[in-house]
Amino acid sequence: MRDLVSVNNITKNYGDFCAVDSLSFSVGEGEIFGFLGPNGAGKSTTLSIITTLIDFDKGKVAIDGFDINKDRLEAKKLMGMVPQEIALYKHLTALDNVKFFASLYGLKGDKLDKAAKEALEFVGLSDRMKMKPKKMSGGMQRRLNIACGIAHNPKLIVMDEPTVGVDAQSREHILNSIRILRDRGATVIYTSHYMQEVEEICDRIAIIDRGKLVAIGTKDELVSNVTDIHSFIITTKFPVEFDKKEFEKKIAYLPGVKNIYLDEWVIKVDIQVGHNSVNKILEVVIEGNLPIYNVVSEVPNLETTFLTLTGHELR
Repeated sequence: MRDLVSVNNITKNYGDFCAVDSLSFSVGEGEIFGFLGPNGAGKSTTLSIITTLIDFDKGKVAIDGFDINKDRLEAKKLMGMVPQEIALYKHLTALDNVKFFASLYGLKGDKLDKAAKEALEFVGLSDRMKMKPKKMSGGMQRRLNIACGIAHNPKLIVMDEPTVGVDAQSREHILNSIRILRDRGATVIYTSHYMQEVEEICDRIAIIDRGKLVAIGTKDELVSNVTDIHSFIITTKFPVEFDKKEFEKKIAYLPGVKNIYLDEWVIKVDIQVGHNSVNKILEVVIEGNLPIYNVVSEVPNLETTFLTLTGHELR
């Protein structure tokens, strides 16, 4: 996969405070790249640097080979920005909003009109072209915000919290739209406070904290950086006379078993990833004539990984 975005050792200081500290990463062409960090981690500063909204002190950023310092105009032409705050002119219609923002990238006349209408159709607002944002719901405004950022068909789309405050239906529409944009060849840098969204749509994820890169990779790669253990939990009922010690021994000898916890109702077994001992555990339970009321497999998720790596919840 060819890199569309290349960030090399960028540093940004505000007086004595270092907001971004020698940060490096790349974003492949045609991927949805999650960019996460706790409050104050440097996410917004980094995105502002990439989108040329602020300057930086050291390092280099290139968009499709264009250095944003040396070839800023060419780099900016390739980008679309969907900001966290709604950036719309509330006295203009939906169509006029999209046309205004698309015109900033040089679109004119029939091409501008066609691009704006196609963007509105893409976000499901083709029947609201003449409606003004002040009459729209929060979810519709968010979708219009996206239309304004993509009408000029950018190679790179930076989306900063695009689903904040929307209903479930609008959120699903937005997430599906992002997948379609990726499938059409766009590259998306995506930030969100909703970890489930990031797990659902992002091909790779970078986690930063205090201006530094903490980890980068697919969801599974990030989780494996933190633990290689998953838990297998069986809800049962132990008879009073049952020999728990002997039962525990049989399970402990199985491949990959790292820890066992038993109480009156629960059997919890921690297993190393890569070992398929689940069926053998069930065989031991059945041999012991124990009832099986429920079976659950617990695999560490991205939220647990994020908390482990940064010491903070995503908020």
